[in-house]
Amino acid sequence: MTEMMLCGACLAPGQFELTSVPLPLTAPEGWVLVDIAAAGLCGTDYHIYAGKHPYLNYPRVIGHELSGRVAVAGAGWDQGVAVVINPYISCGTCRACQRGKPNCCTRIEVLGVHRDGGICARIAIPAGNLYPAGDLPLEAAAMVEFLAIGAHAVRRGEVTAADRVLVTGAGPIGLGAALFAKARGAEVHLLDTTPARLEQAAALGFAHLHAAIGPDHAEGFDVVLDATGHAGAIEAGFAHVAHGGTYVLISVVQDRISFSDPEFHKREMRLIGSRNATAEDFEVVMAALRSGAVKADALLSERIALADLPARLAELAADRGRLIKAIVTLKAAP
Repeated sequence: MTEMMLCGACLAPGQFELTSVPLPLTAPEGWVLVDIAAAGLCGTDYHIYAGKHPYLNYPRVIGHELSGRVAVAGAGWDQGVAVVINPYISCGTCRACQRGKPNCCTRIEVLGVHRDGGICARIAIPAGNLYPAGDLPLEAAAMVEFLAIGAHAVRRGEVTAADRVLVTGAGPIGLGAALFAKARGAEVHLLDTTPARLEQAAALGFAHLHAAIGPDHAEGFDVVLDATGHAGAIEAGFAHVAHGGTYVLISVVQDRISFSDPEFHKREMRLIGSRNATAEDFEVVMAALRSGAVKADALLSERIALADLPARLAELAADRGRLIKAIVTLKAAP
């Protein structure tokens, strides 16, 4: 008899169900079967549920913030090893991959977006996309990916302890960027129009919180990192960059972005895109979680059993302002 497993799938916008599919028993050469322990829900998942994701075909099993244990030994991995999953599956041969930037591979496939994700009992993953979780609790290990996006943006912006940094958008990605800018010793400010998000930032120890940027910061910030996902906010952010400063766009929007070229040149501003993360960023995040520099418990908003997710997803998607990270626990969770 074929063994079956449940997967959390968006069948169409606004339609999320647990579907039953065969449990994978073998993996392609160079790939590894992983029993999923925990999966974080993020803005991508909520956008897929709402029908707002531009790169998606339905039905789609969601979930790309993942941790688990190796189900079957193979490709250099022992059975039972706890792992963090890098969900960005790259081709390995394009120009970006050859230059060490698989995060922006021209043929990238992201779990839960371009191909089915990990809100399921078991999934096959390329061996090179697994990192040993070691002694990290598996719920914390499922938070590594979203934090790595912020860590990557901070690295792209070359943030130093001498910098005054502004993070616009205090959602999960923005908070991750703020945490890793702070870890580099920078003076970190956060800007958000949602009071609940600023309250969450305060609870994480941030003191420079703004609903708007006033005249006392007219000279701007050395590094501005946008995590708003809003075209108007991105355009407004140019004015917050100090002369000689850097603007890092973490957000992706479908709109065109415009800015004043004279202001851009007058400031000799750097404009940088930041996409996904690399193995280096995953390692930085795992080290920060292990050392306690970043505390996973402070980021965990709630746990949700897989069986309860169909009844809860609409509510979570509608009330994202109060959440930092909701974690779906699966059968393999400790």
